[in-house]
Amino acid sequence: MRIHKYISLTGYCSRRETDRLLKSSRISINGEIANKDSFVNESDTILIDGKEIPRKASAIYLAFNKPVGVTTTSNPEIAGNILEYINVSERVFAVGRLDKASQGLLLLTNDGELANRISQSDYGHEKEYEVTVDQPVTELFLQKMAQGVFILNALTKPAKTELVSKYVFRITLTQGLNRQIRRMCKTLGYEVEKLERIRIMNIHLHTLEAGEWRYLRDDEVSDLKKGLEI
Repeated sequence: MRIHKYISLTGYCSRRETDRLLKSSRISINGEIANKDSFVNESDTILIDGKEIPRKASAIYLAFNKPVGVTTTSNPEIAGNILEYINVSERVFAVGRLDKASQGLLLLTNDGELANRISQSDYGHEKEYEVTVDQPVTELFLQKMAQGVFILNALTKPAKTELVSKYVFRITLTQGLNRQIRRMCKTLGYEVEKLERIRIMNIHLHTLEAGEWRYLRDDEVSDLKKGLEI
């Protein structure tokens, strides 16, 4: 299998983190520096910074309410990383991303397969956001957001939209383009003032305060895996 998949399945880090390690020439296979095209066989010796990948701990699943200003990374060398808020002994990484100016629900885990399934837009997993904009939300605006907006040289997939109040609406996406909601709104003449993710599939933010985290309940993990067909 490819090196990205192998390391992801060990639970050591996400594929994005693996990219960073590969670019820094910190991963080796049988003594040779690995690259993004490297393949791994069962008998190979894979080292990171000259050390064996730690044995995978029991699966961990966390919900975290990311505050504005926090960077979605588990890299301790980057200021404002999510691990500054989360005190667990096992290594975990974020499932997907929220840009620094956005807030709300992030899932963290050491389960590489689950993380990859959620992150792949082809599966159509729902992620719901509550958005505050700089001018009144109209029915026409909601219709256009739902039907699709042309950004990044492509038309976004159909979405669900709902009016919350004069300046606030909710939108449920099944894809995750870079800064997608902000770009969609800007194309339609709106500026986002606040963007909060409130749900990922069956996992809801509910009353979790900014900067707080919790372990997912067993029933939440079970339903999440069923939805992912794991």
